[in-house]
Amino acid sequence: MTDTTSSAGARAEALAPLMREAVREAAGFALPLFERGGQTRARVWSKAGGSPVTEADVAVDTFLKVRLSELEPGAAWLSEETIDDPVRLGAERVWIVDPIDGTRAFLSGHPDWSIAVALLWAGQPVLGAVFAPATGHYYEALAGRGATLNGAPITVSDRSALEAARVTGPKPMQERLLAGAARLGPRPTVTTVERVPSLALRLARVAEGVIDLGLVSKDSRDWDLAAADLILREAGGVVCDLDGEPAVYNRPEPRHGELIATPRALREPALRALARG
Repeated sequence: MTDTTSSAGARAEALAPLMREAVREAAGFALPLFERGGQTRARVWSKAGGSPVTEADVAVDTFLKVRLSELEPGAAWLSEETIDDPVRLGAERVWIVDPIDGTRAFLSGHPDWSIAVALLWAGQPVLGAVFAPATGHYYEALAGRGATLNGAPITVSDRSALEAARVTGPKPMQERLLAGAARLGPRPTVTTVERVPSLALRLARVAEGVIDLGLVSKDSRDWDLAAADLILREAGGVVCDLDGEPAVYNRPEPRHGELIATPRALREPALRALARG
């Protein structure tokens, strides 16, 4: 273990309970504006490109930027709701935050929205949390220390074949997966799980073992992925592109292509089925 790795791990362990407190406190800005099964009470407007944003997104983002920067003053910042500062590209430590992942779910009263927070150290997530305030599910991971849900350890499923796998994600990718698998052998019978609006939660549920394969369309961003990626890794899974390469964070353009989230044992069957050509 290098000195850098050791110091990162020790710092992440010290920060974990403080981050947990901050994330739960941040949820207090959003949850009162959420109307389960109905339209939000929050003010809503459109960002450039047409994506919705609410006063809850902004309030959570503002709170976390202040609080997390106090906890780790030397860390840079990357968030969906903050103007990007290129200083992050040369920073050893970076907070990566999605104040509300699944804003449309939040708007419409669907409970599957989340707050996602990761601390990147030398390009790798070392601390991550995904909190779903509407359900009370708090996923957390420290690099090398495993992943938990509400404090209890979690692991991915033991699925190693596509047959009978529980799959979620965009329908076009599901269709390609099944068509590709059918070219290699008998077409597998899979269980389609309703798409989880929050991408961070989608990955966390793979980590929890209630979903076997999560498919991710292109154009996801670092803030959608970094925290849940660590949680999944620590639970025995992997996030990778269709060439099998792991997701890379804190690049000048924090955007990703198509990805899969899966137990390690299911990685190769899924990649073979989705192979181009």
